Amino acid sequence: MFTPKPLREGSRVALIAPSGPIAPEKFGPAVSAVEQLGLTPVVFESCHAAHGYFAGSDGLRANDINTAFADKSIDGILCIRGGYGAQRLMNRIDFDMIRRNPKFFCGYSDITALHIMINQHCGFVTYHTPMASTELCTGADEYTVDCLKTMLFKETLYELKNPDEMPMKTLVGGCARGILTGGNLSLVSSSLGTPYEIDTRGKILFLEDVGEEPYRIDGMINHLKAAGKLKDCAGIMLGYYTDCAAEHPEKSLTLTQVFEELIVPEHKPAIMNVACGHSLPSMSLPLGKAIELNSISGKITVLD
Repeated sequence: MFTPKPLREGSRVALIAPSGPIAPEKFGPAVSAVEQLGLTPVVFESCHAAHGYFAGSDGLRANDINTAFADKSIDGILCIRGGYGAQRLMNRIDFDMIRRNPKFFCGYSDITALHIMINQHCGFVTYHTPMASTELCTGADEYTVDCLKTMLFKETLYELKNPDEMPMKTLVGGCARGILTGGNLSLVSSSLGTPYEIDTRGKILFLEDVGEEPYRIDGMINHLKAAGKLKDCAGIMLGYYTDCAAEHPEKSLTLTQVFEELIVPEHKPAIMNVACGHSLPSMSLPLGKAIELNSISGKITVLD
């Protein structure tokens, strides 16, 4: 898996919105947040567009992605927010061209659909990171910003560590190595049965989500399980499950019970409470990089 060169002070980065529209009051702070990282933002049309719950038409959003990758003056691409809509773009994106023009690409949540495709079909590493119009423009903590800067500016071996006061929890003990893949559980699950289906064979699968009740989390993990995606993977990392409490707890399993009943029987090294996803503080993840997961010690090491 090829790793695009890291960014540097002053790098020109495209700001694009492949999914939902940006609230006008967040646009200015989002651009400022990117500038405070030491980057030079180049704002694309989708950042100002709206079409219902999309940041402009499918054609406009796909064109921004294609143009940003093709433009030799652009060093990297930052998705400015998530929402919904990236999966609608797959037949409009020129992945052959993107393969020929690898560059730093980051975002998370709905952007999971693009991460999977770029990793699997274009063959280069992308980055699961907080985004400018969500976490970064509302005052992200030092841990979150430092983790993001590591992804942006460094190409080196490193360890993925939670904040000291937030220990990870062993679900299944063991050690595994593999390419890191995954992202938002809803997007990973909905990729199944499509030409854009996630490949978990021999990989470390990361999953997180937001706003889903335990029965919904149960259904999506069971879908992955039935499709053989848990059996195929080498290990599992579970991040934040933000606002995923049951409306009626007395009639629900807990999320821990869901994980214990569906993931533990797979006997793959698995860890919970990874500080990543729809909450702060949040680490950034190098999707497509080989990592070593020690689910007993809670140590996650990037290998290449």
